[in-house]
Amino acid sequence: MTPKQPNILFLMADQMKASSLPFYGHPLVKTPYLSRLAEEGVVFDSAYCNSPLCAPSRFTLMSGQLPARVGGYDNAADFPADTPTFAHYLRDAGYYTALTGKMHFCGPDQLHGFEERLTTDIYPADYGWFVDWENFEERPSYYHNMSSVTQAGPCVRSNQLDYDDEVAFRAKRFLYDYARNGEQRPFCLTVSLTHPHDPYTIGQQYWDRYDHQAIDMPRVPYSRELMDPHSRRLRHVYQLDENTVNEAQIRNARHAYYGAISYVDDQIGTILEALAETNLADDTIIVFSGDHGDMLGERGLWYKMSWFEDSARVPMIVHAPSRFAPGRVSESISTMDLLPTFAELAHGGKAPEYAVPIDGRSLLPHLTGTGGHDEVIGEYLGEGAIAPLLMIRRGRYKFVHSAPDPDQLYDLESDPLELVNLACDPAYADLCHRFRNEVAQRWDYDRLHGEVLDSQRRRKLISRALKQGRITTWDHQPVFDASMQYMRNTIDLDDLERRARFPMASVAQS
Repeated sequence: MTPKQPNILFLMADQMKASSLPFYGHPLVKTPYLSRLAEEGVVFDSAYCNSPLCAPSRFTLMSGQLPARVGGYDNAADFPADTPTFAHYLRDAGYYTALTGKMHFCGPDQLHGFEERLTTDIYPADYGWFVDWENFEERPSYYHNMSSVTQAGPCVRSNQLDYDDEVAFRAKRFLYDYARNGEQRPFCLTVSLTHPHDPYTIGQQYWDRYDHQAIDMPRVPYSRELMDPHSRRLRHVYQLDENTVNEAQIRNARHAYYGAISYVDDQIGTILEALAETNLADDTIIVFSGDHGDMLGERGLWYKMSWFEDSARVPMIVHAPSRFAPGRVSESISTMDLLPTFAELAHGGKAPEYAVPIDGRSLLPHLTGTGGHDEVIGEYLGEGAIAPLLMIRRGRYKFVHSAPDPDQLYDLESDPLELVNLACDPAYADLCHRFRNEVAQRWDYDRLHGEVLDSQRRRKLISRALKQGRITTWDHQPVFDASMQYMRNTIDLDDLERRARFPMASVAQS
């Protein structure tokens, strides 16, 4: 007998760094719902994104392939419609696939295997946010600047609160409808919230959950000595000099960020409540992760776009207590590993026949305690760079290579704050040499650089051209058939009320 395929509830938070969560050691931040998932689930202590920027990270997560393999260079890169995603593989395996929230798909295909997309995206689907390495000094207006920090504080409403309130509502409505409609297919529901992504502002009730004076400041404050060339370029991109922000603004930003994390936790709590109310929890594997982290003032850096831990490391929990014993995994893994994990869960623990080679590796050996890999490969090809920025994380070491800049090598066991670049130490010359050889074998660096530049030129022209004359947008337009909702004369009232009530009322006895 074939085992029943589990439902999969994939919960995502945008720009949530692992080190800000209590189950990774943060002493202040409050996340009771996520903390319960962590206590009852498998927590990955060394999980990473494969590109620390929204769209490339998500393309990689969806496809199980590194950014360069799918052309996922930056936040305006086209995600090709013929790229198989985990939604395609699960739908092919008989799943009902749905997405509510952000996924930052760029290009005309806004579904990429999802049968339903319940909200629009918070970000544009066109190429307008193109990156231009050949004109680095010409700073586009859409790049991050420091207003998120200088204006940080509480608010009544924001663009992101409007969005995430809808995302959570649609997730709960999906679960209720699934239970009421008698759907026989297992579901894979992806819920992707945009908080705690900047701007750093949150409602007063979440601001008030934290004592402002208790908010911790960066463990590694800004210093000129710590500024590697890429970090200096990032500060240039978001218009940050030594007098741009003060300590009060930094504390405000961190305070709002922590409040936004608690907001995310509350939204997840309401979704978990709906899962329980519909009696779906026991058959559902819950996965929580993020697309990348946030430097949040560490080293004088903000947002993401670098390979330092706070930017690149993400939370990862797999919650299925009846399937996987609670515990913690120390080996390094990445969000690219989710596609083969989901695919194997849908196929009874066995890998399907993949339509294209994938770079990710299944997490099932980690979840079942039968081994597993300890390696992350990363590519950063977006704003703030001038050439590919490549990363290898293996064992205790992280190696970062970009042709224009000195190499970086950190021992994360002895130096978790990445304060000592061992690439400058003669004692590590042999290790650096081996890493450089591996980079040369894995990547044709000059070819990759050229492909990125070619893509930037194409999208720059297309973006400019498509703004002329009549504009046809690619943004997803969710459509709901109002004629089949609530009370309508085309639907028998008693039948409608019976089907809409959950659980269904018993027939009255005379």
